[in-house]
Amino acid sequence: MKRLFLALLFIIGFTALVRAEEYTFDISEIEKKPYHIGGYAEFKPVFFGLDKKASLFKLKFYNRDEGATLEEYNSTLQLEGSLQKGIAGLFIKTNTDYKKSYLGEDQQTTIYDGFLSLKPSSSLTIDLGKKTLKWGKGYAWNPTAFVDRPKDPDEPEQSMEGFILASADYIKSFDGALKTVSFTPVLIPVYNHMNNTFGDINKLNFAGKLYFLFYDTDIDFIIFTGGSKTTRYGADFSRNITPNFEIHGEFSFINDYKKKFIDGNGNSFEKEYDAKNYLIGIRYLTEKDTTYIFEYYRNGTGFSSGEMRDYFSFINKGYDSYISTGSATLIKKALTLTEGNYGKPNPTRDYIYLRVSQKEPFDMLYFTPSATVILNAADKSFSLSPELSYTGITNLELRVKAAFISGERLTEYGEKQNDYRTELRARYYF
Repeated sequence: MKRLFLALLFIIGFTALVRAEEYTFDISEIEKKPYHIGGYAEFKPVFFGLDKKASLFKLKFYNRDEGATLEEYNSTLQLEGSLQKGIAGLFIKTNTDYKKSYLGEDQQTTIYDGFLSLKPSSSLTIDLGKKTLKWGKGYAWNPTAFVDRPKDPDEPEQSMEGFILASADYIKSFDGALKTVSFTPVLIPVYNHMNNTFGDINKLNFAGKLYFLFYDTDIDFIIFTGGSKTTRYGADFSRNITPNFEIHGEFSFINDYKKKFIDGNGNSFEKEYDAKNYLIGIRYLTEKDTTYIFEYYRNGTGFSSGEMRDYFSFINKGYDSYISTGSATLIKKALTLTEGNYGKPNPTRDYIYLRVSQKEPFDMLYFTPSATVILNAADKSFSLSPELSYTGITNLELRVKAAFISGERLTEYGEKQNDYRTELRARYYF
């Protein structure tokens, strides 16, 4: 009886303790702090397998004697912070990159975001400073992101540098089929020392986005005008057909777009036309935690397969001239064209993107394997990027990624400087 009494006393005491733990809390843990400081530090070594027959290898290394492989070491420190006081908030994000490669060492610190946000009412927000707007619904591409820098489809979730601007958000909610309406006007000044990479300088540009939440469908109508770039219009949408199946799309129309291109002999041409860009995509999550992301992108401002063949042919001609005569005139002209025009992440017209990821397969905790394919639908060249990430250590993400490139000569991926690339990324969040 004594032992039974002690056992019952222990059970009662333990239950009371558990209940006390359940119902006690520290108010400081749920109070929102007026400030936030965070970020991550990253180390990423990269190993390249070079394709010495490719035109872009010849363009980049025409005057260097490189081996079959290259190594590169990258480090990144990204810091972000915020401070909230009354109706005012201050937000900042900085990015410091360090790179050691065959070119030597390079370090650069850039302010990605740095803006003052004022919220005089629950419906109105005003932002002043450097900001990334992140317009568009696409995952790998955003043809309606008129005031953002273009994504890298190989790393679409990476942070990007914003532009200096002034913007506002006015939001209104309703009962019924139309649930929310918001309007976002934006002013983008472009001068010698302000946003000078955005377009033509000494211009004040305007952009606007009108958003609707209608029958559970997100819809945006977007406009840009001002002079730094030609006037353009856009629309996008996103809708969850089921909780696990989402469809999205974007369309943009660019007035009087000017495309500069060359023929195989290096003769320059310019064509002006109204460009149409569009994207359609889906995102699907299965019951077994497999995620599929598929997108088709039509880049109306891009080059045709024939125009890309002429560009690659001119590089080869310039390289042959350098080898035979020692003159780098033609190859330097090709370098200039690449930096300003042909060197965009996806310079041609038709692309297909597919990413498949599986969370914790075969009960392998914290592991997520995935694979990404980017296909040039016109010339059938492509890149295949398998990767494996591990998040089993608090605040630490480890990722191993490779990229294999395939294509015929004079195709986009067939003329890349690398046959393959492997990298390890260790990123610590704080």
